[in-house]
Amino acid sequence: MQISHWIPVDGAELAVDYRPHDDGRAPLVLLHAGVTDGRLWDGAMAAAAGRRSALRMDRRGFGQTRIEAATPHAMVADLLAVLDALALPRVELVGCSQGGRLAIDFALAQPGRVAGLTLVAPAVTGAPEPVLNAQVQALADAIDAAEAAGRLDDMNRLEARLWLDGPARPEGRVGGAARELFLAMNGIALRSPPAGGLVDAPPAWPRLEALPGPVRLVWGELDLPHLVERCRQIAARIPGVRCWPMQGVAHLPALEAPAAFNAVLREAGLLDG
Repeated sequence: MQISHWIPVDGAELAVDYRPHDDGRAPLVLLHAGVTDGRLWDGAMAAAAGRRSALRMDRRGFGQTRIEAATPHAMVADLLAVLDALALPRVELVGCSQGGRLAIDFALAQPGRVAGLTLVAPAVTGAPEPVLNAQVQALADAIDAAEAAGRLDDMNRLEARLWLDGPARPEGRVGGAARELFLAMNGIALRSPPAGGLVDAPPAWPRLEALPGPVRLVWGELDLPHLVERCRQIAARIPGVRCWPMQGVAHLPALEAPAAFNAVLREAGLLDG
């Protein structure tokens, strides 16, 4: 990821790639998943280049962000620090998984700063504890066992199996550069020095109807079943939400199928051309 700014926050310096373009629209702010870093958005950043302003960042514990001391922190406060440092009063948020959780929490805390939300298989603060099917539970147990034994390479491989391939599909379904990038990004996160305790935002699940619009919802049909069901529940609750269920992809469509994902962003009016 090309770093244009290092934004200091308590205990860290956040790595930010901001590419301004004077088109009069709120910049796209792309928020990565918890098994990736800002490189998840390579395809979207390339598609936005020279057409509209776009920003991506590595959160604490991910990518090139520097941890100086383990410090209690809140993701919403870190994002706010980035937007204030770059004098961005209003932005269009696109968040995947934990990045979607951050987008939701930020929009509820700072609705005047948000021009719209695109949520890709989002986590949600305060959502009900999921019931995992046997296949997902077995993979989750194997990941926990690898972590407890300090076998980080095995943990990384198993997380690629779960999140990139999809739990009901064969290991290695997604190969080539996408798999290599997943393993590189998640490998950094697994080996990052401790960032400090994460201070959760207030529960968002009971307040989804209060999200500022427009809200767009994207998910892969090969994702974990309870996450697909959660997206459908969110879609039923938010007035006016637009939905894109993507066939043939799992939890990380921007990594697995960047051209198809960018087509969704174009259909949503977020990318030109």
